[in-house]
Amino acid sequence: MLWLNMDRSLDVALKVQVYEQIRTRILRGELKAGYKLPPSRELATHLGVSRNVVVDAYEQLLAEGYVEGKQGSGTYVTKGAVLEQDLVEKPLFPVTSEGSQEDDPDVIDFRTGIPALDRFPRKEWGKLAKEVCEEAPNAVFGYGVPEGRVEFRYELSRYLRRTRGVYCHPDQLVITSGATQGFSVIAKLLIAQNKTVVLEDPITQEIQTIANSAGGVLHPVPVDLQGLKTDCLPWDITPGFVFVTPSHQFPLGVTLPIQRRIQLIQYARTKETYIVEDDYDSEFRYSGEPIRSLQGLDPDRVIYVGTFSKILSPALRMGYLILPPALIQRCRELKWLHDLHTPALDQLILSRFIHEGRLERHIRKMRKLYEKRRDFLKLALEQSFGDRVSISGDSTGLHLIAEFKDMEWTEDIQRHVQQHQVKVYPVEVHAIRKGKHLRKVILGFSNLSREQIEEGVRRLKIACQYLP
Repeated sequence: MLWLNMDRSLDVALKVQVYEQIRTRILRGELKAGYKLPPSRELATHLGVSRNVVVDAYEQLLAEGYVEGKQGSGTYVTKGAVLEQDLVEKPLFPVTSEGSQEDDPDVIDFRTGIPALDRFPRKEWGKLAKEVCEEAPNAVFGYGVPEGRVEFRYELSRYLRRTRGVYCHPDQLVITSGATQGFSVIAKLLIAQNKTVVLEDPITQEIQTIANSAGGVLHPVPVDLQGLKTDCLPWDITPGFVFVTPSHQFPLGVTLPIQRRIQLIQYARTKETYIVEDDYDSEFRYSGEPIRSLQGLDPDRVIYVGTFSKILSPALRMGYLILPPALIQRCRELKWLHDLHTPALDQLILSRFIHEGRLERHIRKMRKLYEKRRDFLKLALEQSFGDRVSISGDSTGLHLIAEFKDMEWTEDIQRHVQQHQVKVYPVEVHAIRKGKHLRKVILGFSNLSREQIEEGVRRLKIACQYLP
């Protein structure tokens, strides 16, 4: 008789236990091809379970091809169902050892790019989600178009014109599942194998990785106190595109002035190439109005990339591209190949959120909150480190740059600091040409309370006092 172990303490149905154990033995070769399984009634009696448990397990094995039924004879193991044991025993869901702030709440993480998650407008969003779900026509629950819902693109184009000085028709918008997907689509659209891509240096590792993955060759152009040094643009090549963060350079936080913006546009026109403008967090400017977009100066040469991850929540996975007319159709095709379309219900909820003025009210509220958190972080750094640290890049966005006059952020120093339950992020990590930003770290403040900021700086000070 076939011996199986039935464990009623497990949160696994008995029929699944029967199926899994027989399946595993077949895959391992313990039950050879041609082996006859016991009759369902006999095995059920032997195991002390109902006959339906065994019948259901046998039917599943039959449906998947592990066994075959012979009329009037019984159920037999089929040929070709043996797999090497080491493959069978690999866990279905591998467990990673990488931790996160959520796994270790005692760590103070100065990571940038994360808005205040506890201030997400849950009640408003939940109410709108319920209304949209109940009122949406049936077609919304089917397949959508790759460029996104027309209602959302219309509201978004009006919002961007009003707040960012962006000029576009709704048809120029392609809604993406976050800015990262937008960058990936652009890379596939404009980068051929071994095509040069001009990037600010330093610049986020993310865009470096995406450009490299698409076959691009990186050509770094240094950044100074006025952003991309346009006098260093390469004239001996025609790049696939020039990538910039003009309103709030990442990571250094500087702003590209109008003179350099014009020089950059003239370069793109002369070379007949495109500028990719990443406008990732410029809504949060703490002195005066947000800087107007580069795209508004030349919509035919600038591809504008935006996201709601920094404004609302990364969990929404909602971003967008604004494209020159010549690129629209091909971009839609590439978006379709990525994931068909971005979730329609989320687009409709966000459309209502914008239309009713809720988004702009939320941004105004968050701007005040982030300004207070920024000011408190600056004060804490100045009180703890005095003239050992200088602060820059703090007029806009969700992070600032702290430059330590007497310390370079090597990997050993970084590990030492993390042992004190605090995380900071060296600028040098994002540098293409290494060695120019060794004393600078990025400190995000938007998702940290006043108490967390104070404690994080205290831990950082202690760590710096006892360097290895």
